[in-house]
Amino acid sequence: MARIKPQALLQQSKRKKGPSRISLTTIIMSTLIVILIVFFVYASYRHWTQRSRIHIENKKSVIEGDNSFMDSKKSDLPGYAILDTSKGSITVELFKDSSPEVVDQFLDLCQRGRFNGMLFRLVIKHYVIQASDSDKLGAVEGWTLKGKQYNQLDTSLKHEAFMLGTSKAKHEDKEFELFITTAPIPDLNEKLIVFGKVTKGEDIVQEIEEVDTDELYRPKSSIEIRSVTLKQSI
Repeated sequence: MARIKPQALLQQSKRKKGPSRISLTTIIMSTLIVILIVFFVYASYRHWTQRSRIHIENKKSVIEGDNSFMDSKKSDLPGYAILDTSKGSITVELFKDSSPEVVDQFLDLCQRGRFNGMLFRLVIKHYVIQASDSDKLGAVEGWTLKGKQYNQLDTSLKHEAFMLGTSKAKHEDKEFELFITTAPIPDLNEKLIVFGKVTKGEDIVQEIEEVDTDELYRPKSSIEIRSVTLKQSI
């Protein structure tokens, strides 16, 4: 058996332990794979970011569109009501922005002729006149006593004279009351929902206020709302 020389064995051992070389092709392929992974991650990020932005913009557009529609709807509603009473006409500007729900209900009732023939049931001088289907005091009860106790009156919009309102108490359409103040009332916003202001016919309101009443503030002679005419503008 032939013997291997020690020098040959040493050279074989060095060849086995030496590091293997990475080919150029392997380096290029690895680099391409890394680039593709980075590109895929970046593309996915851009896609989802763009999609999220489009979704947000669409949502904002829908909201803006709804708001524009609501603003357009409000502008289409009548802004004034003319109450033709047996004493004369009273023109009222409606607060469509500050009291939209009550104004909507009032307009609906007007279009159905709900107030035609309605009587002014209560007349409290220097406070309010009330038109309704009931002669109960309701929201105005106690105003004749409380009002005289105030020396300084609040001058905010809701406390001015010649404001149109309805009771805050829950009621059906058939119980919708109309109040017109004839003087500033300190606790008006506790009693009524103000949804309009008299812009013409204050003298008619004062004429109604001056009619004779009994001890329960009921007019001795009938005063009615003959009809209500709605107008976009005056």
